[in-house]
Amino acid sequence: MWYNVTMQLIRVFPRKTSLTPVDLYAFAGDRAWPQLWRPPADEVHVSVTFTWDIGLGHELREAWAQYYPVVKIGGPAFGSPVDNFVPGRYIKDGVTFTSRGCNRKCPWCLVPSREGKLHCIEDFAPGWIIQDNNFLQCPAEHRQKVYAMLGTQSKAASFSGGLDARLIDDTVADELRSIRIKDLFLAADTAQSLGVLAKAVTKLDWLRRDQLRCYVLIAFNGETMVEAAERLEAVWQVDCVPFAQLYQPPDEYIEYSRDWKKLARSWSRPAAIAAMHS
Repeated sequence: MWYNVTMQLIRVFPRKTSLTPVDLYAFAGDRAWPQLWRPPADEVHVSVTFTWDIGLGHELREAWAQYYPVVKIGGPAFGSPVDNFVPGRYIKDGVTFTSRGCNRKCPWCLVPSREGKLHCIEDFAPGWIIQDNNFLQCPAEHRQKVYAMLGTQSKAASFSGGLDARLIDDTVADELRSIRIKDLFLAADTAQSLGVLAKAVTKLDWLRRDQLRCYVLIAFNGETMVEAAERLEAVWQVDCVPFAQLYQPPDEYIEYSRDWKKLARSWSRPAAIAAMHS
C-alpha cells in the first residue's frame, strides 16, 4: 500500500531529469554533492537510474557518508524492487504508476528485463502524470479505475509514460475522450512504426498537435543522421510533436558527436521544432 513517510529522507540523484523531485531534500545533477547547507535527516538514499552512473553513485554515497550515518544506494540501475511506490520520493509529485512491466520485447528496451511482464497495481497512488510503461496493455477494468482517479485530480492528465499506438482503437479513443488530457506520448522508434502512428493520431483527432507528443529513438542499430532526421520530420507531418532520444545501451554510455547531440536537442524542444516549421 502506498503511504506518506514521515522519515526525514535526503534523496540524491547523479543525473537530473524531468521527473526528478525538486523539494529541499532532493539533490540532483550539479547539486548532487553535499552542500554547505545540509538538512537534518534520518537517512540518505542515492538513487541511480542509469547503469553508466553506478560509479558516480558510489562516489556520491561515500561523499554523503561523511556527514550522515546511514547512506544507502539503489535504484533501477541496481535492479531495486519497483513496487511499494511512494509518491514524491524518487520521482516528482504528481507522477504515479498504475502498472509495471511490459509484454513487448523491444530490443532497445530494459523494461522487460528489469520489471518483467505487465502487472497491474491494485492500490495505486493518486496522481495526474501516468508513468506506466504500457498502460494500454492493462485490462479495461483497470483502465476505467485509473480514469475515475484522474477525474478527481485538479490537473489534466499527462500520459508521459507513453501509450502504445498499436493498441489505440475506437474503444480506447472513446475512453481517452472522456477525460481531461494535458498531453500524451506515443512512440515511433522505427520507420515501420510511422504508419501505425498515423492511424493512432487519426483516432485521436480531437487533440491538438501540441497535446500529441511522440518519443522517437534515434541512432539505434546503425541508423544514420539523415535517416533519423527524415523519421523525425515524418512524425511532425502526421501532427505529432517529436521528442528525440539518443539510444544508450544498458552496459555503457555512448558519447555522441556534436552533430548527433544538436539533432537530438533541436528535435526535443517543442518551441524550436515549431520555429523550424513556421
